[in-house]
This record gives sequence, structure tokens and C-alpha cells, in this order.
Amino acid sequence: MTRNLDTYLAQLGNRSDKQTGAVSAPIYLSTTFAHPGLGQSTGYDYTRTKNPTRDILEEGLAVLENGAQAIVTSSGMSAIALVFDLFDNGSRFLVSRDLYGGSYRYFQELEQRGIASFGYFSSLEELAEQLSPEVTAVFLETPTNPLMAETDIRAVADLAHQNQALLIVDNTFFTPLIQKPLDEGADLVIHSATKYLTGHNDILAGVVVAKSKELGERLVFLSNTIGPSLSSFDCWLFIRSLKTFPLRFEKQQANAQAIVAALKQLSGIKEVIYPGKGAMVSLRVVDESKVGAFLEAFELVTFAESLGGVETLITYPTTQTHADIPKELRESYGLTPDLLRVSVGIESADDIIADFARAANVFE
Repeated sequence: MTRNLDTYLAQLGNRSDKQTGAVSAPIYLSTTFAHPGLGQSTGYDYTRTKNPTRDILEEGLAVLENGAQAIVTSSGMSAIALVFDLFDNGSRFLVSRDLYGGSYRYFQELEQRGIASFGYFSSLEELAEQLSPEVTAVFLETPTNPLMAETDIRAVADLAHQNQALLIVDNTFFTPLIQKPLDEGADLVIHSATKYLTGHNDILAGVVVAKSKELGERLVFLSNTIGPSLSSFDCWLFIRSLKTFPLRFEKQQANAQAIVAALKQLSGIKEVIYPGKGAMVSLRVVDESKVGAFLEAFELVTFAESLGGVETLITYPTTQTHADIPKELRESYGLTPDLLRVSVGIESADDIIADFARAANVFE
């Protein structure tokens, strides 16, 4: 029977234990599993390689992104590192210019060590100019972090594939509830699952989903070899989080749309950057010298890194998430010291708006 995605997620893992009839999936904490006899296996040998709780989670994530295989990892960055381990030394990659500072830091490390080379693009035109058969893959954030620029995934996929390059999409911000990159031609999808997928600021996790069985099998091999495995307890928490994922995200998006309208009316805010969907908002203030006072004035909204949780957070990319990008470079494409990034939570929209209005008084 074909069921709605909301139903599928709410029921994820339920009744998987046939022996007891447990409604909620058990947590298999064992690191090792007994063999029935010589040369025999239950399908589980060692938990880095395969774990029943993790299997339930990975199956659900593959369904969520319409992929052939999902791999869960210990963090978003370990998911990115796992993907880049697919490629040979000397590979060349083209990457979104505006992107998470941790990704940039990792790419710079690979380049400095002579493992890979990277070019950057801010538009389809810039991408097309740089693409050639020497490019191994394109890495795309859409919307970008933190400037919220959207890129046509289908158009990028077509350009990449014309040059025999793979397309990797970081889908952390919009999530598969808004866009499914594999359906639009991407070959691999990455998530910092610490964010919306788990959604409570209490689990560190990453996800890679492969479109093809072949890529999926290679990722399974590499994951077992390198060992970025997510613990079975965190997998269980992740499963539980996915059950409420659509509810959480719907509320966060509705709140974001209400808050954007209110922020545009505040005299201390000179620009609001919002792509019209999702729950991430960036804003520019009229006086960057008062950013510190602005952040300290909040009573409800929390000044902290990360995003996607049920609590509303505000981040200052210049000193936090994007500090590893050189000042001249980040300011050249619009990541300036007057910019802040907001991850909208599930609190009352009226309370969040009131807190912003109170904090914005520092600009008067």
C-alpha cells in the first residue's frame, strides 16, 4: 500500500521487532553479533558495518530523498568527507561560492595538501564557463549559506552531466520536504542531519543519499572502511525525530514567513533575505557597530551557532560559522559584517517578533 510521507515517517521503525511486537523500534546497543556457526551470519557481524537500528533509519532516509541508498554518519562534515573519499586524488571540483564555512575549510585543506583542486561559481553562467571534462563533480548549496541564493538544480545537473561530472547537493536548508535534488538530476545528496532532520539541537549526525545502487554500494564500502558510523542510540533518537519532522518544519516555515513580514517593518533592519520558503532568514542591520548590543538584547532568541532546531537561534557568520573564510573573500560576495542569520523555531511567532522588536531598539 502506498502511503503519504507523513504517515511513513510517523510509523518509521514501528513493529520492526516481530518477536515481541514492539511498536517502537528497539535500540540495538551491541557492538558485536553472534554467528550461528562457521561461515554463517545473521546478517549482522559488527556494528560499524551494520546495525539493525541504523538499518531502519537509513531505509527511511532513502525513501525521504527518493534514493537507492542512504548512509548516516557521525556529523555533517563526516558525511561530506565520506562523499569526497569517492574520488581519486587530483580530482577537480566546482563549488558554490557562498557556502558553509566548514565546507570551505575542508576544501581548502584538500587543496593545500594537493589532494584535490577547487573552483567556485556564483551563477549558472560562471559554472558553464568553468566546466570541462576535467571536472569530476559539482558541489552545490541551494539555497546558499548564509545569503539564501537559490540555484536551479536541474540546470546544474544538465551542465554537469554534459561534462561527465557528478552533481552533489547539500540539501540541509530546504530539506526533502521542499526539494528532492535526486529527482532533479543530482547524483548525491548531503545533509547536516544535526539540523532540521533531527531538529532538537541534541544529535550530531550527517546523511549521504545516493541516487544509484552502484554509488550506494561504494559508499557502504567506504563507510565500513573509514568508520564514520552513527551510534545506535543516536540512530534511535534520529528515528524518533523524523516522526515529527513534517510537523516541526511546517511550523518553522509558517513562523519564518510571519517573522519576515515583521522584520521588514523594523527601522533597525535594512534588508531581509528570505527565499520565500523554508525557515532560514538572513538580515542586515543598519549599524554593524551595534551588532554586539543587538545580540545581547534578546531574551527569547538565542545567540548560538547551528540551525534547524525547535528553538529560534541567531548567528553572526562573520565570527562564527564563516570565520574560516578570509575577510576579503567573504565580503567580496556579500557576506559582510552587517549580516546575521536566523534559524526560526517553533515558538509562538508573536513572541519571536516581540523579541526582535525589543532587541532592534538598540539601533534607535
